[in-house]
Amino acid sequence: MKIVLLEPLGITKETLSALSAQLTEQGHDFIAYDAFTTDPEELKRRSEGAEILMIANHPLPDAVIRELPALRFISVAFVGIDHVGTDACRERGIGISNTGGYCDDAVAELAVGLALDSLRNISRGNAAVQSGNGKAGLQGHELAGRTVGIVGTGAIGLRTAELFKAFRCRLLGYSRTERPEAKALGIEYRPLGDLMAKSDIISIHTPLTPATRGLIGAEQIACMKQGAILINTARGPVVDTEALAAALRAGKISAATDVYEADPPLPAGHPLLGAPNLLCTPHVGFDTRESIDRRAVMAFENVTAFLAGKPVRVMM
Repeated sequence: MKIVLLEPLGITKETLSALSAQLTEQGHDFIAYDAFTTDPEELKRRSEGAEILMIANHPLPDAVIRELPALRFISVAFVGIDHVGTDACRERGIGISNTGGYCDDAVAELAVGLALDSLRNISRGNAAVQSGNGKAGLQGHELAGRTVGIVGTGAIGLRTAELFKAFRCRLLGYSRTERPEAKALGIEYRPLGDLMAKSDIISIHTPLTPATRGLIGAEQIACMKQGAILINTARGPVVDTEALAAALRAGKISAATDVYEADPPLPAGHPLLGAPNLLCTPHVGFDTRESIDRRAVMAFENVTAFLAGKPVRVMM
């Protein structure tokens, strides 16, 4: 079979060679591109004749997939598949597997790190010292004893809850499915509005779907306590950006976000640029040396499992 890796996976050439050798030794043709593209025509050119495609987190739209008659399977080196043309895949019966689980620790650790930074003014403290100032105005708050609302109790949400529990936090949860393991961890499921109203910290961990787009809007943000912290390490469009910016500028809440409608650099005039009470990172939640190596291994496992007729991590 012709197998094409459409974009780099962030691994060394040596690692890529070792992982792809298991495919070429079986007689498959493997081609890897070392630069990403979002140009549909270039994606079509790279994918021509491919039966299996491998991608990370850059778009592979319906229009491209419909032009690939040989395509049978896509291995996505990412958790979400909202950047893949799933309509075309359904029409054609093309399978998709992801690498769910590769960054559970990485994202959970960042979420807790953002909470600690927000409470203890770590970034602001560094800026003060670097600019020749002291600790005036930087008294913080403890994480211990806070009520943390976990929105989305999948694998990453549960791992995040475990870490917050280690700080002796009370845990609330909201999800379309109430999981026994979440309850065993001590998560108390609540309606979304109730969770928003009772939490000191709200950490978002839902996938981006039609149902979750704009899930946290003006109505939900209005329910939040004065001084509560909203953390988003999931998907940018889960939160209404305009509503969040308005609440930040009103001084009601603070927030920390790693995700946006599109990855930074943000365009001039973006509502979050210059917003007060906001801590930002440039979509690095998934990106640790350990997690990137892990997802590459899983992406190739998806391919070998599909070739063996026993697909794993099947999304559709």
